[in-house]
Amino acid sequence: MENQKIKVLIVDDSAIVRKIFSEDLSRETDFEVVGAAPDPFVARDKIVRLKPDVVLLDIEMPRMDGLTFLKKLMHYYPLPVIIVSSLTPKGSKMALEAMEYGAIEVLSKPGGPYSVGDMSHQLKEKIRAASKVRMDRRCGTNSAISDREGLRILTETTQKLIAIGASTGGTEALKEVLIRLPQNTPGVLIVQHMPAQFTKAFAERLNGLCQIEVKEAKDGDSVLNGQALIAPGNYHMVLRRSGARYYVNVKDGPMVNHQRPAVDVLFHSVAQYAGSNAIGVLLTGMGSDGAKGILKMKEAGARTIAQDEESCIVFGMPKEAIKLNAIDRVIPLGKISEGIIQMINMG
Repeated sequence: MENQKIKVLIVDDSAIVRKIFSEDLSRETDFEVVGAAPDPFVARDKIVRLKPDVVLLDIEMPRMDGLTFLKKLMHYYPLPVIIVSSLTPKGSKMALEAMEYGAIEVLSKPGGPYSVGDMSHQLKEKIRAASKVRMDRRCGTNSAISDREGLRILTETTQKLIAIGASTGGTEALKEVLIRLPQNTPGVLIVQHMPAQFTKAFAERLNGLCQIEVKEAKDGDSVLNGQALIAPGNYHMVLRRSGARYYVNVKDGPMVNHQRPAVDVLFHSVAQYAGSNAIGVLLTGMGSDGAKGILKMKEAGARTIAQDEESCIVFGMPKEAIKLNAIDRVIPLGKISEGIIQMINMG
């Protein structure tokens, strides 16, 4: 899509939201807003007629909710969809379900913890990323459930930790990785580019599926074996150490690589405080966040993994890290858990 505009369709029952998004996106030279629809019934006809490259979809709408519409869309006419949702508990839960059904990204509507300006930039970047997605790369996780019992950590360790970064397509990729990890896995720290509120719902969903405990990080949380901490949306997460104890600080601060939380912020702190005791993993995502940080980790003695191009929804973050010679192993998504455990067992 190098020489043509990205065609966007906006589906939202709020006329104000449709107007704001249409005007904002139309200012970009690489976007064309081909239409807007107040509900899925109107959207269905416009998708067939206008053939958009990306759909922005609200999920709480009259006549037919966005989740039901998304299921039908992915079955009959799969194309990249970005969920734009309110930050209500119901909205958060539905948005995460939407990503399981095939949506590429989730964003909070203006008026949430993100300013309109920040949300505008992120929305445009996510549309650009979504326009490059190959829908046949959407990953399923049923295989992970069937064979996760085969993975074992042979040696107990109190010192190792795992740091993972992900963005576009990362929610399903993270589930694919975490669901395979055994109960005695060293502590896991995760940055997934995601708005506030959604990270808590995301962590709760993963916690119900995984053998390890998964929770949204709080300031001062210890890094424990058998537990994964997910950086809360709109806050950076950094590793700290006090004697033999690892813990995290959750803090405000400027965006890094246009992101908060940023993978680079976490990875730089892991390089500093964990060094060779760490394993770094970069999963699917647009941009370069995490590339410099995982290089610092490798230089500090950590072992590093990147998801391969074929299994990535967007091969941006892993690609940039590979270009910096920061990656020890490039692995398909379905084998990353196994790769992590092999590195742990290497000592």
